[in-house]
Formats: sequence, structure tokens, C-alpha cells
Amino acid sequence: MSFFLKSKKLDIKTGSEPIAMLHEEEAYHFGIRAGDKLQIAWRGKKAIVEANTSQKKIERGTLGLYSNFWDKYPSLQEGEIVELNFIERAQSVNAIKKKIFGKPLSEEDCNSIIKDIVENRLSNTQIAYFVASTYMKPFSNDELYFMTKAMVKNGSVLDLRRTVIVDKHSFGGVAGNEAAMIVVPIVASLGITIPKTSSRAITSVAGTADTMEVLCPVDHDVKKLKQIVEKTNACLVWGGGLDLAPADDRIIKINYPMSLESYDKAIISIMAKKIAVSATHIVIDLPVGETTKIPTLADAKIIKEKFEYLAKKFKVKIDVVILPVRDPIGKGIGPALEARDVLRVLQQKENRPGDLESEGIRMSAHVLELCKKAKKGQGEGLAWKQLQSGEAWKKMQEIIKAQGGKANIDSEDITIGAVKNYITAKRNGKIFLVNQKAINDVCRTLGAPNDKLAGIYLNKEFGNRVKKGERLFTLYAQSNERMNLALNAIKNGLEIFKIE
Repeated sequence: MSFFLKSKKLDIKTGSEPIAMLHEEEAYHFGIRAGDKLQIAWRGKKAIVEANTSQKKIERGTLGLYSNFWDKYPSLQEGEIVELNFIERAQSVNAIKKKIFGKPLSEEDCNSIIKDIVENRLSNTQIAYFVASTYMKPFSNDELYFMTKAMVKNGSVLDLRRTVIVDKHSFGGVAGNEAAMIVVPIVASLGITIPKTSSRAITSVAGTADTMEVLCPVDHDVKKLKQIVEKTNACLVWGGGLDLAPADDRIIKINYPMSLESYDKAIISIMAKKIAVSATHIVIDLPVGETTKIPTLADAKIIKEKFEYLAKKFKVKIDVVILPVRDPIGKGIGPALEARDVLRVLQQKENRPGDLESEGIRMSAHVLELCKKAKKGQGEGLAWKQLQSGEAWKKMQEIIKAQGGKANIDSEDITIGAVKNYITAKRNGKIFLVNQKAINDVCRTLGAPNDKLAGIYLNKEFGNRVKKGERLFTLYAQSNERMNLALNAIKNGLEIFKIE
């Protein structure tokens, strides 16, 4: 049964899912409830929306469409009559129920779930149930493969027509670790293709895309991305704008408010994005530590085996590196502060963070040796040469310029304008624990990652001896209000350093 209503623009924004608003009483008579999936049609075009209702914000006879709908479908004119139809319950709902009750998913089940997420046939609530089910019962190896394959199938694939395409990715959970932004220019400066697509922050304070965005735009379409890679051999862009494994991007948005991501979900997400850019050689680092995403070596070994299983199924070469950590990597945590650290390394400044530099070199070596650009044991020497000679910085300047940024940016220009506050030690002692989860919480309170200048600069690190009154770390914010919130959180027991 169809209904016909007049379209109206509503100045309300939402997430990626288009929403339509009906008058509450009219929706009741149509048998429509908030959360129902509806199909609207006009002049041969169709779109799927989720229903919302209101007594006061919309008139009878009118279908209010949130502003992001008009951005996505500019052909619809305000006031135009649209046809409204119910959408039958998505078949994938039954597959989600199977997973909730612990039953194995078939390839058809996995494809139906991902396809319906991409086509907006599942509500955020239904997707949340699916995400939650993966915590209760992890995927089998077959399910991992089926889900990854479905992610790639229901999205675009970047065809660069290169024999060797490499990629490096961190499993995450270590504050400040932007080694990828050092690896990419080092590797690309040697003529190797490395199209780096990254997510925004999920469980961390800043994803690589958030940090690179301090230096240049990261939201490009596939056509522009190809131009950037053709020109520079590399890119550092946000994957969400490329339609590469688009189901993953919607799942990420649902994960974000809880700052949670299951191991299996992360494995699928990473591998789907790598296969979608046609990577032939992949290096993954797995940071392991008490306050990181992977707390135990046993967990890291299981994750490594799953990555290696998927690499074999997709016929790509992979090197999974387990990295024990106790500290953040780098001094800055937050988009601008991490970008400053990266530039200090690439520009070889005296105050560059040595651990970030070493990690960038180490991971570059794994990439160079995996793709046979360097012999075993010689990758670090080659990476050092590219960094110290300035070739890596020159390549990064090319990438920044190609992506629409200013190539002559200096590391020390980045944090100008931030509100700062110094936190000092309350007593003498030695730092025996750095709580990375507390760092994330404080940084988010300061406004990161949306406020680019917000974050923490670590003046001390694990194992340092400190004296009472000595500076431990520096808080950065874009407003005094945000700074006061963070200071209150620290005052009420949110400990970043533990001193004994």
C-alpha cells in the first residue's frame, strides 16, 4: 500500500542514515512506527529512509526529510510529492538472530547482512545487535573470510594496475602511534606504491585520518585518490569517503559512542580495506600491553593467526608484527600534537620523539623486506637513509600538496593558538605505569579528535624518576571550558601516570 505526501526540508542533521519525519497522528493512521524502514520514490528515483515522528515539528500531509538527505539526493525538489511504501523486514535480520543464538553463519548470511547495511535496510539498532553478538561468540575462520569477502564485494575496489601495492596498518590501542605517517613517505620515496586509507578514531584519540587532516584534506573520492597515487606513489586519506567496504564505515559510527571494537570486527575491517585497495603486500603491527587494546600475548597470537589465515585465502603476502608496549609512542596525543610529532621526525628536528622515529623505521623495514625492496636485515638501513637524507620529508611534502595542503608547513606552527595547562608531580618517585585508557579519556574530555588542537603532550614517560613539582604532561584545548572539564576529571581521580 502506497501513501503520498509533500516533501519538506528540515534543518536537522543526523548520521549517515537518512531519516524522514511524519506527523505522529498521521503515522499512526498509516500504521508507521518510529524506526520503521520506508521507501520513498519520485520521478523514477528511490531512496530508503528510517521513520521518525513528531507532534509539533511536522505538519499533516508532509514528509520532513533531514538535511543530509537533500545533500545525498539533490534531484528532489522541496514541495514535490513523493510516494511512500513500507520495506519488508530485511532477510539479514534472521541471519543476525542466528549469530545472537550462537549458530554459524553461511556465506549467504554474511553477504545478506553486509548488503543490507550498505543499502540502508537495517536500522542502527539492528546493526548494534549484530555488533554485540560478535562479542558473545567470535567468528569462526570461515565466518571471518565470508564477512571480509562480503565487505569487499559490496563496495568499490581501487584498481591501480600496479604489480606491487603495499600497505601498513596498526591494530591500534597505543596512544600517539602515527608511525604510518612516517612509513608511507619513506616507502613511497623508494618508488613503491602505498595507498594508505585510514579510519577516523574509534577507540583512540585520533585515527591516522584525523591526524593527517591537520596537514591537508583527507576526504577524497576514488578518482581524486587515483590522481594523487599516480602523482606521488602514495596517499594518506580517510577511507570513509571512498566507498571502499562502505558497510564497515557505518558499523564504525555505531561502535564509536561506546569506544568498543571486537577483535574480529577489527580484523575484518582492516583486511577488507586492504583487499579493496588491491594490496599485494600487507604489514600489520599488533601492540600488546596492559592498558592497550590487546592486553596479552596470547590474544595477540590468536589475532596474528587470523590475519595470516585471511591473507592466505585472499592470496596476499602478510607480515604480522607483535609489538610489546608500556608507553604511548611519541610525545603528543591528539590530532595536532601527533601531526607535530610526525613532522618533527620527518624534518629531523632536535626535539623529535625518538620512539616514534624508531617505530617508523622498524615498520618501514618490515614493508621493504616483505616486498623484496631490501634484503632480510637491510630494511632499516635503507629506511634510515631515506629519512636522514630528507627524501622522506620531500615525499611527504608532495603528498600534502597533492591532497590540497600547504607543503611548506613547519612542525612548530601546528599548535599555535591552543589553551595550555601544565600538570606537575605531587611527590617524588618513579613512573611505573602509564594508563593509556586514562589518556584517551582525558583527551576526549579536552575535545579530541573533533577539536584538532586538543590533546596531551607527555613531558615524562614510563620508567622516568620525577621530583615533586616537576612537569609530567601538558594539556591542550581549544577553549577554557574544555580545559576546565579535563582538569576536573584529573582532580577527581583520572590518573595518567602512577608514581611510586
